[in-house]
Amino acid sequence: MAADRAGKRTASLRPASIVDGVYDNIYERLMSLEIAPGARIPIDVIARDLDVSPTPVREALSLLEREGLVRKAHLIGYSAAPQLTRKQFDDLYTFRLLLEPEGARLAALNMTTDTLKLLEDAAADMGHGDAPVDRTSRYSRFARADADFHDAILKIAGNEVIRSTLFNQHVHLHIFRLMFHTRVTQEALEEHEDLLVAFRAGDPLAAEAAMRNHILRSRDRLLSAFE
Repeated sequence: MAADRAGKRTASLRPASIVDGVYDNIYERLMSLEIAPGARIPIDVIARDLDVSPTPVREALSLLEREGLVRKAHLIGYSAAPQLTRKQFDDLYTFRLLLEPEGARLAALNMTTDTLKLLEDAAADMGHGDAPVDRTSRYSRFARADADFHDAILKIAGNEVIRSTLFNQHVHLHIFRLMFHTRVTQEALEEHEDLLVAFRAGDPLAAEAAMRNHILRSRDRLLSAFE
């Protein structure tokens, strides 16, 4: 079984860059909690598992550190970031509710045919994109696509302070790591469609309300992670 698992992981390393492949592999294992929060991530073990040298593993872990998914300690090395505490979770959602509904309202005011198509394509890709390798790949890919979808809305909104503040928190990667569950993805897709309806109508108040509802429902879905 170990050989089969290693073979699957090695086979997944086929992007143009070896670093990209290593990054994707570790990222998926972090998002699915195969690498548990707080667990050490030995570079030599990962390199041997993926049949690569330690260099691309170090580079990939450095990228993941910038996203807050791993941490590096002196004389200890890399480990998976701990999960959000309930206080951090509550603070994060309070923060989102302050900024993202306003971002959606501004996006509706600024929406053009071209930017609407970009959002619709992004939403369609989340629901019907290329077939992932497995459930783990599907979930981790959705988390990244969800982050990109929300960032695209804020880019259209045109307020770079709101956009960069949220982007630097890597909100979506951390909340999706709380619970590896298909319900999270399916209900999010339905709520994204509500946002698109408001954007198509050019209705800023409906867009604001749809984003607020999406965030509140996302919070409710993930609260069970703390039970």
